[in-house]
Amino acid sequence: MSGGRARAIVVMGVSAAGKSTIAARLAGELGCRWIDADDLHPASNVAKMAAGEPLTDDDRWPWLDEVGRRLANDAGRGTVIACSALRRAYRDRIRRLAPEAVFVHLTASPELLERRAAARTGHFMPASLLASQIALLEHLDDDEVGVAVDVAADIPAIVGAARDWILARERGAWS
Repeated sequence: MSGGRARAIVVMGVSAAGKSTIAARLAGELGCRWIDADDLHPASNVAKMAAGEPLTDDDRWPWLDEVGRRLANDAGRGTVIACSALRRAYRDRIRRLAPEAVFVHLTASPELLERRAAARTGHFMPASLLASQIALLEHLDDDEVGVAVDVAADIPAIVGAARDWILARERGAWS
């Protein structure tokens, strides 16, 4: 934490971008707790995705509200949460409950994401849904507080870029 404020960080991006891995390591480096938003989905959402059916906005709203609540109810510890947050409306929904949230958008070429998605095993999100996520993705707007980090680099470099941006922002904006 810096300046007495808790960190509320969302590591976002499409499936197979590495959100869970990067969020967990980033949380460790920053001394925050970490949450995987996949664990916050109701069973009905998980079943729908596992069946290869994309979620609708109506499926997502309660889940995004829970993500926002988890960030807002931090109790001063700081939280890094891995959450797709693909559209501006979804990020706005999170910020409604956690207005201080900042976003680390993990980016990559579609080819890299496809290779990673095809190689994953044991995840409820099938590789077949990656194209629908890429189509839905809205990159961070200029007025959103966040940074894009390319995940073609190795994990320490990705985490380092995100950490360095967060720390620089805190020194400039929160101190």
